[in-house]
Amino acid sequence: MSDQKVDNLLNLSMDATPKEREKSENLNVGYDPETRRWDVIVKYSGPESGLAGVGIEVVPLLGGYAVVTLPEAEIDAYSNREQIEFIEKPKRLYFETLEERAASCILPVQAGNDGLTGEEILVGVVDSGVDYFHPDFRNEDGSSRILKLWDQSIPGNPPEGYIRGTEYTKDKIDEALAFGETEGRHLVPTRDSSGHGTAVLGIAAGNGRASDGVNRGIAYKSDLLVVKMGNARENSFPRTTELMEGIDYLVRQATQMRKPIAVNISFGNNYGSHEPYN
Repeated sequence: MSDQKVDNLLNLSMDATPKEREKSENLNVGYDPETRRWDVIVKYSGPESGLAGVGIEVVPLLGGYAVVTLPEAEIDAYSNREQIEFIEKPKRLYFETLEERAASCILPVQAGNDGLTGEEILVGVVDSGVDYFHPDFRNEDGSSRILKLWDQSIPGNPPEGYIRGTEYTKDKIDEALAFGETEGRHLVPTRDSSGHGTAVLGIAAGNGRASDGVNRGIAYKSDLLVVKMGNARENSFPRTTELMEGIDYLVRQATQMRKPIAVNISFGNNYGSHEPYN
């Protein structure tokens, strides 16, 4: 197959043998060999209704994008639909290193009576989750600063408009906190197994309660929105499709709440052209 609407890596993946896919770190990303289905990123125009079909699951995103799950055998025909502009294969995401507050000149920004605190704004993070019991993400009365937490890896109750995971509200998180860790984590079972999401959210918005204010984050009075990306697959990293859905979710939440939002993304990769500009 060589379809101009399908990106080169996806064409290569579908032309490769199963053994070739297994040897590669990239060719199988987005593909489920048991069901022979792909998660792909689609750029489209026109109505969303034209994206669906038998055996095809669609999550429309903002800006004319969608995450589509469909059988591999259907990709060729799907790309021939008039409203489909481009189909892209998911890529793996990687952790990025964050610099300290001092190197980012945050300390003088927070200094003085007029220092910036993040009050009345939202900080959103799409990462490996969060330890919602951590004191830095709780108010003085012990309640959570997290307004919504979407764990894409726990099936059961996805946010409206999405098809994977479970969304937990602040009320549910506060109920879990009141029970204590042993019982609370049964009620809200989401965890940050790597600690990466907890760390970056602490840098972005931790209020410093765990360290008596010494390790306070940047927007330490902000409200929080958290997305934990889906279950790790190839080489223990999530996918660009899950990242796009997470960002889309955060933007929609901020729009509904009518609040400004700053989104932290500490995952990345180096795919794409590396040719210099002339």
